[in-house]
Amino acid sequence: MKNIDMSLRLVWLLCVPTLMSLVGVPTVRGAETDSQRTPNFVVFLVDDLGYMDVGANNPDCFYETPHINRLAESGMRFTDGYAANPVCSPTRYSLMTGKYPTRVDATNFFSGKRGGKFNPAPLNDNMPLDEITIAQALKGQGYATFFAGKWHLGESEEYYPQNRGFDVNIGGYSRGGPYSGKRYFAPFENPQMKEESPAGDHLPDRLARDTASFIKANQDKPFLAYLSFYSVHTPLMGRPDLVEKYKKKASAISGQEFGDEEQVFGNKPRKVRTLQKHAVYAAMVEAMDQAVGKVLQQLEDSGVADNTVVIFTSDNGGLSTSEGSPTSNLPLRGGKGWVYEGGIRVPWIVRFPGITKAGSESAEPICSIDLFPTLAASAGVNVQHEIDGIDIRPALRGNSLDRETLYWHYPHYSNQGGIPGGAIREGDFKLIERYEDGRVHLYNLATDIGETNDLASSMPERVDQMRSRLHRWYQTVDAKFLQEKNGQRPWTPEN
Repeated sequence: MKNIDMSLRLVWLLCVPTLMSLVGVPTVRGAETDSQRTPNFVVFLVDDLGYMDVGANNPDCFYETPHINRLAESGMRFTDGYAANPVCSPTRYSLMTGKYPTRVDATNFFSGKRGGKFNPAPLNDNMPLDEITIAQALKGQGYATFFAGKWHLGESEEYYPQNRGFDVNIGGYSRGGPYSGKRYFAPFENPQMKEESPAGDHLPDRLARDTASFIKANQDKPFLAYLSFYSVHTPLMGRPDLVEKYKKKASAISGQEFGDEEQVFGNKPRKVRTLQKHAVYAAMVEAMDQAVGKVLQQLEDSGVADNTVVIFTSDNGGLSTSEGSPTSNLPLRGGKGWVYEGGIRVPWIVRFPGITKAGSESAEPICSIDLFPTLAASAGVNVQHEIDGIDIRPALRGNSLDRETLYWHYPHYSNQGGIPGGAIREGDFKLIERYEDGRVHLYNLATDIGETNDLASSMPERVDQMRSRLHRWYQTVDAKFLQEKNGQRPWTPEN
């Protein structure tokens, strides 16, 4: 692999100027995909779903996910897939743009400004209007574009999906959860969703029905259907029939449900869930899985499954250390809000007809920054601006990727108690740097996926090399850090 310190990629140079290029939308030419057909795309983004929350990744999973499991059996499962950030909005930005969220200071959920020992870094809580989204890129290629569910990328309507390249927006606006109406049950009272649901209608099913209707109506043209579930984010609410089912299932499980986690700030002891048996959360996971199944069935019914790329992923790791701590990510350490693996390693499943082999898996590290370039390349889009992600189709064919490093930057105190810190993964090694005091930790993920054996003191040369590379990346993306509070100054890379 080539040594690429900055992880910057200049994707396909603009060939034929058009009016679209003058207004900031990438120009395109005819699709040149493996199948010589322009593929459709269906993206499933689940909110707060942990790596260990699906049966395809965890055979002992408490939650039942048969449709997601069958998707994995028909495509490729990534064992080392990541979100670009341990909380939602930054990862959503990266999926839309192909860039690290640190580039625009979108480093926490919008708008999360919790302080701790120090003040957090400055936060930009809107996806800048000059960013080119994957929907805009595909729309310029003649795609019909559809969004349903959680957006959480801007505070007012000019930032909403319908103004960022999506022809249709069902339910996407500023809020990070279904906090209006009866929340997960109709009436939803969502300002971006026409109230066409009968009383008691369930939100994940409603969003799946709308997605299926869009696919059916656009089956004769290329389309992007982006279903961004509000599930399985809080509030913890499940369908009564499924909750009852999992209460019975949980009653047969014994063992310690919680363990101790480190205390980053505050004076309340931090606990982490160590056993999956939360009946309401399980009901939410299964209902989401059923919604995925409904959309996949529509692809079959519309006769487009063999020309549709399906991507399934999550925006961050499972919620394990606060807000009800409904899931366990073990053997991964931590969860949402932490730069440990439990907070950033997430499910990634891709089914690409003609490229992926059924039931295959890859250990190539991939990240949410890779969605944009992969879809753009697959559709024959020529992009004239720099992005950070790469086209992962070589990995989908079973080959290696030309990338050495992935980076994370979280200069905030998370709602879940996580570390303000950065991280770099290079091969099997991962280095974590704490922003309060500059301490570093080094782990070999191949032998210590739970990040319990710190190798920093025994491998100083590797620490220096990885830390130097991480610091160069900070400069490249203009990273911001914790701020002074009450006369106390935190560590910075210049200290």
